[in-house]
Amino acid sequence: MSKASAPGKAILFGEHFVVYGVKAILCAINKRVTVTAEKIPQNKILIKSNIGELDAPLKKPISEINSPLKPFYYLANKMIEKHNQKTGIKIFVESEIPLGVGLGSSSACCVAGAASISRLFEETSKEQILELAIEAERTIFENTSGADCTVCTFGGLMEYDKKRGFSQIESDSNFNLVIANSNIEHSTDVVVSNVGQFKEKNEEKFLNLCQKESELVKQVSIMLKNNDLRGLGKCMHDNQKFLEIIGISNEKLREMIKMAEDTSFGAKITGAGGGGCIIALTDESNLEKTILKLREGNYDCFSVKIDFKGLDTF
Repeated sequence: MSKASAPGKAILFGEHFVVYGVKAILCAINKRVTVTAEKIPQNKILIKSNIGELDAPLKKPISEINSPLKPFYYLANKMIEKHNQKTGIKIFVESEIPLGVGLGSSSACCVAGAASISRLFEETSKEQILELAIEAERTIFENTSGADCTVCTFGGLMEYDKKRGFSQIESDSNFNLVIANSNIEHSTDVVVSNVGQFKEKNEEKFLNLCQKESELVKQVSIMLKNNDLRGLGKCMHDNQKFLEIIGISNEKLREMIKMAEDTSFGAKITGAGGGGCIIALTDESNLEKTILKLREGNYDCFSVKIDFKGLDTF
């Protein structure tokens, strides 16, 4: 039996603009997915999770697996074939991360799954696990950048640049984020496509926004190193203005942000927008006030801290 866990993630700055070459800043959060894998004598792959089950024979083409659990099937099948084993695998998935709200539940699943399944057969490094996790994530998100899987593997704070890849930000910051869910369903693909259309119709305006976001991210990197929460809160407020301009906000998200800004250092959309979650920056002095404020508005919310550990195997 092999067990692994990986954290979820939040995008702090740069969502959408990252597609057009601006750096994004992400952090791992201390909500985790834990995956347990074991070999079984039957020639099949059996997956159990809180979002359902999958029971499928070995060597089925991945295109025929119609389930959100297919990254696990892909990983299990790949490892059995690679090591020429006559065995099946049973996989059990436990998650603390809400699904489909931009907090990296699928990436954390892919990372923890890659670690627990591969380690049934061989010792694997974090780099090898990351490679497998990104391959698995491509079975559900064909154009994944790999940024989410990377931060879920290594933990901490990270800059992601589409051309140059990833670099960790050394910081002692360990602020609290209050995450509130709008409970509005959204399609990342549709929102990304709408931003693309906005760019085509407003080339000059969009280029100007990219430059402003780029300057903002440079300031943020310095503020993170200095643990300047007031400065970071102001940058969140400015970043939210840019996201409003490109059209990924709505009345409900605006109302949540305004509510959170009353008590926190700053708040903004995290992830694709159009629905999903907002994040509010706090420390111990205003954490409870911010949670209470959002709960008064009947919003589902919880607090997280940065997870500096990343992938854990045991």
